[in-house]
Order: sequence, then C-alpha cells, then structure tokens
Amino acid sequence: MTEGPFAIGLDIGGTFTDLVLLDSGGGTAVHKLLTTPENPARAALQGVADLLRDNGVSIADVDLLVHSTTLVTNALTQQRGATTGLIATRGFRDILEMRNEHRYDIYDLFLEWPPPLVPRERRLTVDERIARDGTILVEPDEAEIGEVVSRLTADGVEAIAVCFLHSYKNPANEERVAEVIRRLAPDVPVTLSSEAAPVIREYERTSTAVADAYVRPLTDAYLTQMADGLAAQGFAGNLYLMLSGGGSASVESARRHPIRLVESGPAAGALAAGLYGQLTESEPVVSFDMGGTTAKLCLVTDGRPAIVNTLEVGRTRRFKRGSGLPVVIPSVELIEIGAGGGSIARLDALGLLKVGPDSAGAEPGPVCYGLGGTEPTVTDANLLLGFLDPEYFLGGRLALDVASTAAAFERLGSSAGMSAVEAAWGVHSVVNENMAQAARMHLQERNVDPRKTSMVAFGGAGPAHATAIARLLGIGRVVFPLGAGATSALGCLVAPLSFQFTRSSVGVLEELDWAGVNEIYADMTGKGRAALAEAGAGDDQVRLVREADLRVYGQLHELTVAVPDGELGAGSIDALKAAFADAYRQLYSRYDDTFLIESVNWKLTARGPSRHVVLQAPAPESAAAALKKHRDVYQPEQAGHVSVPVYDRYLLRVGQEIQGPAIVEERETTVNLPMGSFAVVDQYGDLVVTLAPAQS
Repeated sequence: MTEGPFAIGLDIGGTFTDLVLLDSGGGTAVHKLLTTPENPARAALQGVADLLRDNGVSIADVDLLVHSTTLVTNALTQQRGATTGLIATRGFRDILEMRNEHRYDIYDLFLEWPPPLVPRERRLTVDERIARDGTILVEPDEAEIGEVVSRLTADGVEAIAVCFLHSYKNPANEERVAEVIRRLAPDVPVTLSSEAAPVIREYERTSTAVADAYVRPLTDAYLTQMADGLAAQGFAGNLYLMLSGGGSASVESARRHPIRLVESGPAAGALAAGLYGQLTESEPVVSFDMGGTTAKLCLVTDGRPAIVNTLEVGRTRRFKRGSGLPVVIPSVELIEIGAGGGSIARLDALGLLKVGPDSAGAEPGPVCYGLGGTEPTVTDANLLLGFLDPEYFLGGRLALDVASTAAAFERLGSSAGMSAVEAAWGVHSVVNENMAQAARMHLQERNVDPRKTSMVAFGGAGPAHATAIARLLGIGRVVFPLGAGATSALGCLVAPLSFQFTRSSVGVLEELDWAGVNEIYADMTGKGRAALAEAGAGDDQVRLVREADLRVYGQLHELTVAVPDGELGAGSIDALKAAFADAYRQLYSRYDDTFLIESVNWKLTARGPSRHVVLQAPAPESAAAALKKHRDVYQPEQAGHVSVPVYDRYLLRVGQEIQGPAIVEERETTVNLPMGSFAVVDQYGDLVVTLAPAQS
C-alpha cells in the first residue's frame, strides 16, 4: 500500500464479513472473515485490526470508514428486535393484521403471513382524527395519551411507534403524542410515521414505523459498540453508515431512522457494479452478487441503480412478492434471485433435487468448513466439483474437509441413484437454472433484453456461478473485479453522502395545489441541507435531485420521473407529462396521450460529495508466475473431471489473456472460466470474460 490517507469499506453479511482498504493511489487490499452472528461487531472490529496489521497501515492514517450491515434485516427476519408498542387512531388497532387485503397467491387456501412485530395487547389507540386534506378534526387528549403510555411502559415496552390516519398530511397529532412520551418515558425511543414514512397507504406506513421502532434499541447499542470499539483502536476519522437507497449517512442520522439500513449491503454492491460498468464501458450492467446466504441481482444504468419506494423483509415465501413486511424507504431496486453458498440441498417428497431456501450460514456452516455442518450445501458442491481449492480457501486460513463433503453427497446421491459427483453437479446446475430463470423474468419485466447487457459478478460465491448463469441468459460479457469476494465493501466507499425524502401529495396535475407542492420541496430541501451539514458537507457541495412518482389516473402503480428545477406550477405540467410518457413507453412500449396523469409522491435527494475512487491494477514482474498448477475440475462437456490450469489472480498482469477452461483464484473467491471462454486483464486489474454461446 502507498501512503495515506486510507479509507476502509466494511460489509457485514450473513456468512462473511468483508473489508477493503483503499489508499490514495488507488491500491486496494481486501480481507474476509466469518461473521459472528451473536455479536456482528466482534468480527467487524477484528477484521479492521487484521486488515490494517496485514498491510502495515496505522489506523491513525485512516480518515474514512463506511459500513454496511445485515443487522437490521436479521432482526426483522428473525423477529429478535425490541419489545415494541404501537399507538394508533381509534379503530385502526388491527391494521398490522388486516394488512391491505391483498393475497400474494390467490389460489393458496393456506397462506402464511409474517406475524406482526407488535402483538395485539401492545397495540393501543387514542381518540384523534385528521382529515385527508390535513385538517385536524379531533386533537388527542393529553390525559388519554398519558394513560396509554403508562400501560405500555408497565408492559415493558422498549420502543414505541405512533401512526395516525392521514398524518402524512399533518403530523401535529403525532407530534403531540411524542411530546408526552418523551416527558413520561424519556428512555423509550419513539418513531413517528410522519417522520419515518410520510406517504399514503396506511398499512405500509404503519408497518414502516413499527419496524423502525422495533430495531432502534438494537441498532443504537450496536452503533455505540462499533464507534467505541473503533475509537479504542485509535480511529479518529469519519464513520458513516451505508443506506438502502445507495447513499451514506452519519452515525447520528442512522440512529434516528435505522430502518433505512435494512438493505445497505446489497445497495453497496450495486453501486460498485455501476463503477465497474463505467470503467469497463460495459453498461448497462446486471449486478450479480452471490454470497454465503443469498444471491441478488440489480440492473444498473449510467452508473446508478434504479431506486424504489418500498421493499419487503421477512417473507414467509421467499420469492413471493407480498408475503413479507412492507417497508416504505428509498431502496436500490434489487431482486433476490436464488441461494447462497451456504444454501442446503436435499430431495423433496417427489425425489427431486431442491436447494434452499434454508442456509447453513456461518454457524455451523457448510460441511466442508468442519464447524459442525452435516447437510450438503452449494459451497460443498463447488468443492467436490473442483472449483475450490481445499488448501486455499480464504487464502489458506480455513482448510476444507473434502472427505466429509464427499460423504455428505454420497448420502444425498444414493437416495436418487446418483454418484456423489453427479449429485454435486446437480446442485450446482439447479442453483444456476433457478437464478437464471429469476433474473430473466426480472429483466423482462423492465423491458430489458439480457443479451444487450453485461454482467458484473462478485461476492464470495458469485464468480464460481456467474459464467454459467450469463450463458443461460445470453449475456456474452462478464466482468470480475479484482477483489471480487469483497466488492460490496468497496461499494461502500463509492456511495456519496446522501439523504432521500418523500412526501405524498395526491392529485391530477391540472388540479394540483402547486403552492403546497412547493412548500413540500422547501421543507425537504431545508432538511436535506441540514442533514448533510451535520455529516460534514459544505453547502456548496450539496446537489439536489428532484423526482416525482406519477401514475395514470385510476391505475395503482407509479413511475418515477424527473421534476424540473425552480418554482413549480401549471407551467410545469407539460414537462412532467412528457417525462412520464417517455418512462411509460420505455416500460410498456406504448402510451396514450389522452391519459390523465396523477401525482402520488414528490421526492428529493440531497447528495453531498463522494470519495473519488481510482483503481490501480497490481504490476507483477512475470506473467509466467501466475500459473500456479493444474487441478481436476468438473467439465459438463466431458461429463467428468478434467485437468485445467489454475491461475493466481494477484500475479496476472494487465493485458494477460486466459483461454477457458481454467480457474482463477483469489483469497476470497474463485472465478470459473468454462470451455470456450476468453478472459483478459484490463488496466484496472478486472478480469473481463467473453463467453461463447451455450451449446443447445
């Protein structure tokens, strides 16, 4: 590494914790270690110390650390958050169970829903009412509020959510309740729906406020532990948290609404894919991130992924939209398309091979880890197929148990009349087919031909599967970043300081209260500038991006379009309609100019400076040294193992070419180059692979 200042990106995943160290000259160093699920901060702090020690860098020379985490996601999925209470408008106590009356599978008579985060006995109400235009019809009585708060605190609540009808138009009644809570129970954090999600749709807004309150005590304790632990190591730089919407924020901002951290890790990976797409002139790109627990896909155009308003967590049916808890926050548009390296393989009741959705995780992990796992996983299959070196996993820090892995697949295969190797190839193929099918559907829904895209593949498990999935999709170009096993951690350093705000104001454009819309933007602009100033950004560094969610009058789904700068009014309607027409045609290929257009949400992104990331390829002295050895690797064309060359990724020089089949190894991941592929190392150290079409 060259001289500082240095920056660290830190991504805590479900199985591994990844770190990347970036120096001022563009040099990078990565580190990966097993996540400690019972206390994620322990592995994160240990990883920081190990990374700096191994590279001879003092923490005093680190001026920035940006961090993403699965802490919030895990708390919601496993329902291991705080004891939470809900205060609602009288008559709306059961909104969490009534939901929105949509069935995610209309033919399933035995639908399962995630249990509410707040049980009925801790959902209390007060008399209050706000009209749909924001007029206060009934103010809440302070004595009644006090009685409700006393009942909740006596029941041992650790956090309280407040959600009143139409409070997105006028938060006064919710704010009155918050004042009483802070006076009577100052140690109990409170989340107002008018702050967490000031948008229409009562159930989604309530769900978001409750989820935010549910994770606040846990997140607060975790952030304190991280900040104190880094300070104890001597860190005096800026600590930022990655947000689901692709920006980063200060620790204090993250504490206020921790629900915005729910998809921080995958968002970081999508940003990194955008960076590599631009560097390699490969846009648009499909970001493929496969780690130890899940695989996620994202479409990235012009360096940035699309942003959506709502996501789901804790689904009872992993791939069924509508089966989870909705959270209304700005989030990178990601789709979970399959299993991770730790996903467990088994035969179903019909004797068919199935993989996932359950995972061995970090504890006990796959069989090959030797940590107590007994059920075969995707990582075990890759080891048996020869894609992984049992002596070089994590750079040799974790020796893999081949004998136990083979025995596990012999047990699996014997039940289906297959050999251990055939069962392993079956697991690998099933995972690839499932992911390709989900990816194809996702891209088709966005009117995108996968053959006109490139793929950026990363994650600990992604490079072993990416070329096969790309072939199934018809993608001919795959980019593997240097340090692909920890690319999401690098994405943390790409993220700008950013805050996103959304407010609802519904109405047909010709009838809209434009003065009200301008007031909304003035309020969001003030809050955005204040938040960036708190994070250390100068006012001259702030960039404001305005957008709106519009829809055809009478339809339920919105499209996001750009909003013109300056004061809005009747003169803005034509520009908004034109932008909406373009977006509609892009998605649906046709548009009727007679449509009435209705606004739903008005959005503002206040974006501060981002670190200018310059990447530098390593410069080994000899290309010949990159060939480590030959290893037997399963080749489907020969229906068996074939000896193929194995290359050391760190010794490849710029311009070096590799013909598949071959294996390229890093300490944190392994790239599988199939027969007929051609790879070249570009100026940034990326491995850019051209694939021959799959044989039909």
